[in-house]
Amino acid sequence: MEFLPLGMFALLLAFLISGYPVAFALAGTALVFTLIGSDLLPSLGIPLPWEPSFRLPRLNILPQRVYGSIMENYTLVAVPFFIFMGTMLERSGLAEDLLQTMGRLFGRLRGGLAISVIVVGMLLAAATGVVGASVVTMGVLALPIMLKYGYDTRLATGTIAASGTLGQIIPPSIVLIILGDQMGVNVGELFLGAMVPGLLLGLTYILWVIVVAWRRPLAAPALPDGADDSGSAAPLGVAVIRCLLPPLGLVAAVLGTIFYGVATPTEAGAMGALGASVLALAYRKLNLANLMAVADSTVRLTAMVFTILVGATLFATVFSAMGGKWLVEDLLMALPGEAMGFVLFVMLTVFLLGFFLDFIEITFIVVPLVAPVAVAMGLDPVWFAVLIAMNLQASFLTPPFGFSLFYLRGVTPPAIATGTIYRGIVPFILIQLLMVGLIVAFPGLVTWLPAVSAR
Repeated sequence: MEFLPLGMFALLLAFLISGYPVAFALAGTALVFTLIGSDLLPSLGIPLPWEPSFRLPRLNILPQRVYGSIMENYTLVAVPFFIFMGTMLERSGLAEDLLQTMGRLFGRLRGGLAISVIVVGMLLAAATGVVGASVVTMGVLALPIMLKYGYDTRLATGTIAASGTLGQIIPPSIVLIILGDQMGVNVGELFLGAMVPGLLLGLTYILWVIVVAWRRPLAAPALPDGADDSGSAAPLGVAVIRCLLPPLGLVAAVLGTIFYGVATPTEAGAMGALGASVLALAYRKLNLANLMAVADSTVRLTAMVFTILVGATLFATVFSAMGGKWLVEDLLMALPGEAMGFVLFVMLTVFLLGFFLDFIEITFIVVPLVAPVAVAMGLDPVWFAVLIAMNLQASFLTPPFGFSLFYLRGVTPPAIATGTIYRGIVPFILIQLLMVGLIVAFPGLVTWLPAVSAR
């Protein structure tokens, strides 16, 4: 009866290609195969051309599985808190202030505007983690200035799209919270493990911009003397301190309480949401309109994540009931190359799926299948989760369905072709793949910080 689990994947793929919503594609596939894989139809007098894979009463556990996966899962409560925190900080004008200040700080250097965008992307990743808002904001504010001063269009668009996506790997990240839940890994350890690779990725972006500016000076020119688009009269040092200290202080407080075991990720997320609201009040941006907009965004994003989780739970339960879990494990365990062959296969699969699916769908569909095999092979779960997270980040950048590319396309001038944006992002995708390779070659990039923290 091995064709039934394979048939589930085939039907799911057909749903996805048709453009049907992922959450309902997962749940619908589960319900269809409940009919054809259980004894429900035979019990109603409708014969099947095969023996049922399971008796329907075994699925009585399904409501409990859904309830336990969401309503009783304390870790996932952190998701709306961190979404609220990030959206509130974005509404407070943090991105605009950071871009203006960093532009003043680095603008006189060759490639300085691009470096400013990357630095701001790293700061926004730690402070907000809201990819769509980061890409759109930097596209609206930074892209016109970069084009005004003669930046190569491909470099400008690629830098903005890649930098705005750093929130997927630099803690606190929604991706890491979801991965930690799906793999049964402590979220605090996952945050620690992702810290060094995330920062190293941002620094590698900066290194690439420096190389481009050195080899092709006209592609990334320095700002001319007297050029200052910030409109700020404050001294540069004062502007940097005033712009950086409040959000970085909030991020340090949130992550510090997690790292030192003072608070759980959920409690730290609640503190971050409150702290972001206080900062917005201090910036005089906390009004009813902004509060309602933040609440609306939080509800929408949270509902999307949890609806997909319900569908994925239904799919996984029926898939396991038909023996699909053991089929996948046998297949993965039989791959050549043992653990390294398994890792390469999973990374290639996740990367290819990233061309067509969002990170949430990949996490809920693939990770529950491969995580038990990784543990059985003796792989460090924190290292494996960060490796997947680094790979998943590419899903926001890979054409044709990279969400960051869609966000940027929506705010770029019509004169900039979509193909230009696609070509501009290629070097940054290659850098991300290089980082995946570095994590595989040097696991200490991930495991060092959690090991130091545990002492």
